[in-house]
Amino acid sequence: MAKFKQTLAMSELAKLHVERLAAIEAASEPVYAIPSEYPAGYHVKPHSHTRVQFVYARAGVMMVSSIQGRWMVPPQHALWIPAGLVHTVDMLGDVTMLSAYVAPSALADPPTVVRVVAVSDLARALIIAAVAPLDAQSGRRDLVMALLLDEVLRLPDRPLGLPFPSDTRLAALCRGFMETPSARLIIDDLAEQLAMSRRAFTRFFRKETGISLSTWRQQAAVFTALPRLAGGETVTAVALDLGYDSVAAFTTMFRRMMGAAPRAYFKAPEQY
Repeated sequence: MAKFKQTLAMSELAKLHVERLAAIEAASEPVYAIPSEYPAGYHVKPHSHTRVQFVYARAGVMMVSSIQGRWMVPPQHALWIPAGLVHTVDMLGDVTMLSAYVAPSALADPPTVVRVVAVSDLARALIIAAVAPLDAQSGRRDLVMALLLDEVLRLPDRPLGLPFPSDTRLAALCRGFMETPSARLIIDDLAEQLAMSRRAFTRFFRKETGISLSTWRQQAAVFTALPRLAGGETVTAVALDLGYDSVAAFTTMFRRMMGAAPRAYFKAPEQY
């Protein structure tokens, strides 16, 4: 019975998602904002929209995937998704997302690539206000939407994207690393699995992903650590599981990638 109810709930969510997409396409205003809630493990199937999407993770962690790569969106972060880009969304925990769908004509330079950004206090307050019922007759809705659009365009990028190679053999190695991440990634071992020299492998990896293997490994480590840290796990446990020799080494890497040490990052996200 429990499984039947869960299946029914998933079916209702899928139907609601289709209805939301129709409403987004039918919207006439420059910025159309709506809230959404999804249970842990829910998968939003491949879809796209003619508007640019700014999606804020108010609670929970989302993972967005497309041909451009994969992006982690932890609490207090948001994601820009270009118009027309086919993507999927996976919920890593119960998720509350607030989305603003922006007509490309309302942007001087509409994004063409996916970007993760840190959300400021003002942006957070504005997106919350934007998805609440607003009296269009008072003009307040226009003021909120205009200020929201101005603020979100100023938000700083965060390196939470993880480019994946198109080569199937290399992609398999990358997926294997994501399943069992380690700070002790040995290039020679990976090169040997693809029957390449170390030099040929490093060139091939950069060509396929646009970044070095070292940078990719660090991004993958942050990618893996963020939902665990956001869920309350200790820095020590996460650092040791990822194969770091010490908490200090992990903290140094995290600070270099994210601009703050793990504890500070999650205690005061509005500062970053």
